[in-house]
Amino acid sequence: MSDVLRITGIECFGHHGVFDFERREGQLFVVDLELGIDTRPAAASDDLADTVDYGTLTLAVKDAVERDPVDLIETLVQRIAHVCLLADRVEWATVTVHKPQAPIDATYSDVALTITRKRSQSS
Repeated sequence: MSDVLRITGIECFGHHGVFDFERREGQLFVVDLELGIDTRPAAASDDLADTVDYGTLTLAVKDAVERDPVDLIETLVQRIAHVCLLADRVEWATVTVHKPQAPIDATYSDVALTITRKRSQSS
């Protein structure tokens, strides 16, 4: 059994993409997380040590986006899922990365990729 912790709209500035100008100029990426955790220990103890410190995790996700450019959003979203699953109490992670400024020669509102990984699938 797991409960769901959601952190949505994490804004990050990264230099990911297959085009030189994306790597050079960078762009906004927005990350949404859904994390499967068991909240019963924290509810019983009222102690941060018994749950996921979502402030620390959010900063780790932001760092994962803002470092080491990659070509594909698939690589980036997998990296973020791995970071989430490093937190001891996270059983599974659903990660969505939005790339609202993707270089597409058409009118659109968003490009996003969502994956779900369990602890045994994190790498």
